[in-house]
Amino acid sequence: MPSRPVPAPPVLPVRAAAVLGAGGLLLTGCGSTPATAPGAQDTLRARLPKAVKAAGVLKIGSYLNYPPVDFRDSNAKPAGLDPEIATAIGDYLGLRVEFTDMPFDKLIPAVQNKQIDLAMSAVIDTKQRQLGAADDGHQANPGVDFVDYFTTGTSMVVKTGNQLPLTTVDSLCGHTVAVQRGTLQDEFATRQIGACPRTGKQLQVHRFDTDDQALAEVGSGVAVADLNDYPVAQYNTTTPDRAGKFQLANTHFLQSGPYGITVAKDNTVLRDVVSKALDQVIRNGGYDKILAKWNVAPGAVSSAVVNGGL
Repeated sequence: MPSRPVPAPPVLPVRAAAVLGAGGLLLTGCGSTPATAPGAQDTLRARLPKAVKAAGVLKIGSYLNYPPVDFRDSNAKPAGLDPEIATAIGDYLGLRVEFTDMPFDKLIPAVQNKQIDLAMSAVIDTKQRQLGAADDGHQANPGVDFVDYFTTGTSMVVKTGNQLPLTTVDSLCGHTVAVQRGTLQDEFATRQIGACPRTGKQLQVHRFDTDDQALAEVGSGVAVADLNDYPVAQYNTTTPDRAGKFQLANTHFLQSGPYGITVAKDNTVLRDVVSKALDQVIRNGGYDKILAKWNVAPGAVSSAVVNGGL
């Protein structure tokens, strides 16, 4: 967790509307919930799918290797923005939250196959993921639904002192960039490979299992930039062990979109219950406290939105 004041982050709309495996790990919330409309909380709990209500558990998949969004703390427990928001939602619904650590590219299939109830791992809501579409437009899988809870964007992290004018997408052409495999940044960079020939330069993309591995490639000078989400880029340039080694290449995003809690297409009941519970967490102030703790308040949304990604 960042332990010092954070410099001005890339421009993000404050309180923006979100329109834009290993074994299981337990994370149990114990916070209190302020009073809401009489009976509203009980009514919402009663609407939970029978299997979830009977188990008393929300099973959530996450790749716990993406600080400060999802990672393991010094006790190997789930920590970060996503686990804390998930726990607040679970508290409101009277459910224990159980996190299963699994590779990022396995999360959506695990939701679709009912191995987990939800995925919450900095998954960016896009129309392509909603539709289950491949890059060529053909149907690749059933798709998923999203409950959007945070606004983010893609930033470029470079080695401190880097003098290259990396300000646009095309400025990456002629260089090597590093990304975490299976992320939106991976998809973004892959598309840019096809666009770079018009500039007369090629783009090389190196893919890694973790963002820390991608960042290490930037530190070694092999890659000029690590493409990652705003909260992670901020973490990579401000925490004590990284500040002074890495910096942001620019102050704007290459692309933007919302993080979404991932739900199976045919699980609309759970989707809608989670959406309404998230709204209550936002309204009761718990949401703002979590974002402030992780120094990512500029990404706050004013309400939960279903499938708001573009």
